[in-house]
Amino acid sequence: MADADPKRAFAADSEMSVLANQDVPAKRRGLPRLVLMLGIPLLIVAIGGYFYLTSGRYISTDNAYVRQDMISISPDVSGRIVEVDVRENQPVKAGDILFRIDPEPYRIALAQADADLATARVQVSTMATDTGSAAADIQNARAELTLAQATYGRQAALMKQGFTTRAAFDAATQGVAAAKAKLATADAAAARARQQLGSGGGSGQPAAIQVALAKREKAAYDLERSVVRAPKSGVVSQTGRLQVGNITPSGVPALSLVVSQQAWVEANFKETDLNHMRVGQPAELSFDAYPGLKVKGRVQSIGAGTGSEFSVLPAQNATGNWVKVTQRVPVRIAIDGKPPRAMIAGLSTDVKIDTKDR
Repeated sequence: MADADPKRAFAADSEMSVLANQDVPAKRRGLPRLVLMLGIPLLIVAIGGYFYLTSGRYISTDNAYVRQDMISISPDVSGRIVEVDVRENQPVKAGDILFRIDPEPYRIALAQADADLATARVQVSTMATDTGSAAADIQNARAELTLAQATYGRQAALMKQGFTTRAAFDAATQGVAAAKAKLATADAAAARARQQLGSGGGSGQPAAIQVALAKREKAAYDLERSVVRAPKSGVVSQTGRLQVGNITPSGVPALSLVVSQQAWVEANFKETDLNHMRVGQPAELSFDAYPGLKVKGRVQSIGAGTGSEFSVLPAQNATGNWVKVTQRVPVRIAIDGKPPRAMIAGLSTDVKIDTKDR
């Protein structure tokens, strides 16, 4: 044994060392394989559980658009445009002047109304004088009636004693009747004068003056409305028809005003998506115009009818070749807070509603 070959012993030790080193990588290679074998099923179970728990929770549609209140501005009076104070897409505040209509015809109408009011006051003054004359006529008619009745009394007494003639007695009788008729005429004239001076209402002014005042107020109102102002703050649009010199009729829209402070989203959901939708549920809004922008909102109201019910020509289903079509219901989505980008009317929007609170 002492004579053993040292080279052969060294080779055996080297071989054992190599075999030991080969066992370590094998063990290390087995650990990732074990992780994959256990991790992939767990990942599949987790993904499946997520989809199971969230299935039907979110309802989404891309049939949605930004809406804003739009006001059609039309003048209350007609006339020629003499001044335009706004341009396309210009922001304005409530009360700002949009355009002016030639005020001269309305100034003339106001001057005519002032003249009519002055004439009415003169007429009322004249009628007041006539009322005083009617009162004097009544007093005179009463005095004549008193005299005629006294004359009739004397003639009747003389007639009984035979100291007067039938003609004198008849004349006294006729005098009483004439005095009564004159008094009735005077009373009627006084009543007519009082009625003409009466107000016929609670204002206390004569009717003629009330009519003249109403005409003057109308003329003053028309003159004021020759200047068209913005009823609310917003952005002016469709100003192409506002050209100096054009005749604009009353009641016909001349431009539009987009009220920018009241934007919302109108989303048209399928009727099959409404089962779990409720007012107040949170919503997430994204816009084709602003990639990456997410805006929070909430369901404000659910439409009372489908889009086809409010269309100009509703579908007629009472036919033999009827085909069922899934209807769309408009849902109003309120925008929370003030978005960082402008909410332009008509922007295409994607809406996703979270129905977790159902």
